[in-house]
Amino acid sequence: MSLPVLTQRFRTWWQPRRGLAIAEASVIGLVAALSAVFLKVGSGWLGTWRVYSAHILPAWLALPAIGLGFGFLAGFLVQRLAPEAAGSGIPQVKASLANLPVKLSWRVAVVKLLSAMITIGSGITLGRQGPTVQVGAGLAAGMSRWVPTSPEHRRQMIAAGAGAGLAAAFNAPIAGVLFIVEELLQDLSGITLGTAIIASFIGGVISRLLGGGSLDLNLQLMQSSSQFSIPEIPFFILLGILAGLLGALFNRGLIFSIKFYRNLHISLPLRVALAGLISGIVVAMLPSYFRDNTGLREYVITGSANPSFAAIAFAAQFILTLVAFGSGAPGGLFAPSLILGSCLGHLIGVCEFYLLGAGSLTTYALAGMGGFFSAVSKVPITAIVIVFEMTTDFNLVLPLMIVSVAAYLVAEKVVPGSLYEKLLELNGITLTKEIPIEGTLTKLTAKDVMQERVETLDADMTLEEAMQAFARSHHRGFPVVEDSKLVGIVTQSDLLKIRDRNLANDIPLREIMTPAPMTVTPIHTLSNVLYLLDRYQVSRLPVVQGRKLIGIITRGDIIRAEADHLNGENGTPGPRPEPSYVVYQTRSPSIGRGRLLVPVANPETAAILLQMAAAIARDRHYEIECVQVMLVSRHSSPSETQVRTAKSRRLLRQAEVLAKKWRIPLHTQIRVTHDVAQAILETINEQHIDLILMGWKGNTSTPGRIFGDVVDTIIRQATCDVVLVKLGQGKQRSREKSERRLPPIGTSEGAGEQGGRGAEGAGEEFLTPNSPLACTDAINRVSTPHSFNRWLVPMAGGPNARVAIKLLPALVTLGNNPQIRLTQVFKPSELKPDMTVLEQAIRQLMRRRNLSNTVVAVPVQADSVTEGVIRLVKTEDYDVVVLGASREGLLQHAIQGNIPEAIASGVDSTVILVRGAINN
Repeated sequence: MSLPVLTQRFRTWWQPRRGLAIAEASVIGLVAALSAVFLKVGSGWLGTWRVYSAHILPAWLALPAIGLGFGFLAGFLVQRLAPEAAGSGIPQVKASLANLPVKLSWRVAVVKLLSAMITIGSGITLGRQGPTVQVGAGLAAGMSRWVPTSPEHRRQMIAAGAGAGLAAAFNAPIAGVLFIVEELLQDLSGITLGTAIIASFIGGVISRLLGGGSLDLNLQLMQSSSQFSIPEIPFFILLGILAGLLGALFNRGLIFSIKFYRNLHISLPLRVALAGLISGIVVAMLPSYFRDNTGLREYVITGSANPSFAAIAFAAQFILTLVAFGSGAPGGLFAPSLILGSCLGHLIGVCEFYLLGAGSLTTYALAGMGGFFSAVSKVPITAIVIVFEMTTDFNLVLPLMIVSVAAYLVAEKVVPGSLYEKLLELNGITLTKEIPIEGTLTKLTAKDVMQERVETLDADMTLEEAMQAFARSHHRGFPVVEDSKLVGIVTQSDLLKIRDRNLANDIPLREIMTPAPMTVTPIHTLSNVLYLLDRYQVSRLPVVQGRKLIGIITRGDIIRAEADHLNGENGTPGPRPEPSYVVYQTRSPSIGRGRLLVPVANPETAAILLQMAAAIARDRHYEIECVQVMLVSRHSSPSETQVRTAKSRRLLRQAEVLAKKWRIPLHTQIRVTHDVAQAILETINEQHIDLILMGWKGNTSTPGRIFGDVVDTIIRQATCDVVLVKLGQGKQRSREKSERRLPPIGTSEGAGEQGGRGAEGAGEEFLTPNSPLACTDAINRVSTPHSFNRWLVPMAGGPNARVAIKLLPALVTLGNNPQIRLTQVFKPSELKPDMTVLEQAIRQLMRRRNLSNTVVAVPVQADSVTEGVIRLVKTEDYDVVVLGASREGLLQHAIQGNIPEAIASGVDSTVILVRGAINN
């Protein structure tokens, strides 16, 4: 059996299944537990060495020196190897599970493990439980990159890794599961809950076997078991209120500390070293109990009444944790929260003992642990279960519930919202509720949206016959079948590769095809299919039942299904669109170096779009392809629908007259289709288009769309350069109008018609079948109110901005005395903006003679790109704004906002959006 076949079978076996998820969760739990034990043992060994050093050397010298040196080393590791490993780690996991671009990987996990070990061992007052959550999630994320799992499956495994890390750190498997459900995923689906339980159980068991008791707390040291009586309820309520208030103050202090360190403008290693130095100095001044956090916890919980010691411990831990966490040191807040809660509970227990002469200090200390943890992390159920699993004392449950719930309610009232989300917001990441996509990516299967009519090639077909099939079709790849069974796939890329091998034209296709291609089954969800498309960088996947080919599914099919759902069209998918049909076509001599496509639909904007296209075509020596698209019902075939083309031909003939006057080769065609975007994409593929220039409304009222129904698909899928133009409102300006006017258009006919069927175009910028073309003569209007003299080009260093710069020399010829300003928006907090991008762009433009004296580069201060650009346009009266486009997903734009649309809607000027070519 060949290696490709074995690889394909392994991929098929490894694709998401419930049994595989359970096995993977078991491995994740084991690895997370081993890493948690390693962190515990390593940080404990370093801590013991630090305490021993303080006995040999003067404490005032040893502790600050160790804190300074180890803090710098930990910060250096994080900054150089994995900046994502800074801080607690839980916010990063939460963001990754929300599908935001926060990296989790083996590298992050290893760096977090080592740096947290050094940090905690240096005496910095942070815990190891938060880091174990990120380590477990990072290990799970790294493992998921080995296999072609779906995004949902990967998120479930990352969540299971995080839960296993927490379970191993506390030896509390139930708490690990609840933390996933309560804080990270808020998901109770069967597979999520099952994998979380398995991973957390294995993590807790392995950690208990290898690492000993939970939280380093030896319960045998307790002098008495927990006690609870009815008269104590007011004291527990008071403890909960105080824990909520102080927990809210603690959270605000953490935010303040982070901002304070950032205002110092020093590197992460220096910040962590400073925190270590301060911690070492303070601890050296305190009694020796404070040098060992394990001993401190045991003394507070199991020791006799000592309110002064508990108060000092609370104040010291409170301040030192703020100092440590704000620096960005890799460490968590769970352990400090529990220590603070135990100190607070000890104080309330002492008060209750003096007033009533009864009660257990241990009960108050443990209840306080749960209350303060609940107030800080806003996870009351997890807090209750963690402390209960640590003690396994049923008498503690009711006090724990009273204190934890009261603390949570008070803290949420004083400082609402999750601390972890606030920490992410400080880094510019905002978590929002995901747009529900149930019924599309998670519910619909490949069978629901696949195209059942598949063009295939036979395995015995010769290479010459295959090349002819590619020449006749707009497809870029074909499944290869033998006896109706899929045996391979061949693409245009394969043909290009074998062209250099000088193979004979009669060689059979089975010799050059890619055998055992990646496939999906009819029951694969769209989420799984989309993940495989992205993972293997392909544009289509065959759908097979056994080995029989039953359909094919493309990115476009998934996008249409998602768009239909976002539009509220949740019914059974209707008939799939057939390829468009050309009903009219004219050709000019093919003498250009490339081709530029202009879809014309709106006669009011066609003239100016053609003028722009002509400017680009002259500069690049391109030919222009002009297409008009007409829609027909999906229940009728485009090739069999009888339509009228007279009005559409009139518009194209006037475009031909313009091209003759400009001496630019122009080809025209009319296409009948089910889908406007599909017809345009087919034209791009068939005519080998290098650049498409089309009109854009500048905004869309269609739910779920970024730029509009048609434009969204074009900007995602078109492999050529894309230029979108939103024409300004045409207000009259006092400046001199452009001398370059459109020439008058005559009435001469274009080339002959090649077909007699058609229908009127439809879509955002396209005409409906019954709309009269009474304004066709608008293309004859030579004097337009649009001015193209003052150009504003915001730069951000991305590839699309560079493509826009290459277009400028051609586009500015539309004006009389063009003036170009390149700008870069930077925050007011940035003292010295980086001008590298602007300098590179201006050097590129200065090479053109016609621009040598017209370009300036000036940065601008603003809180956001949108605000800065709109303010510049309005205050300095720019005619045109040129922006780089984006191919980000619908949900990502919904989260972060659509900058191009915001700018286009906020200004009256012309806005040009540019997106560079992509590889399919």
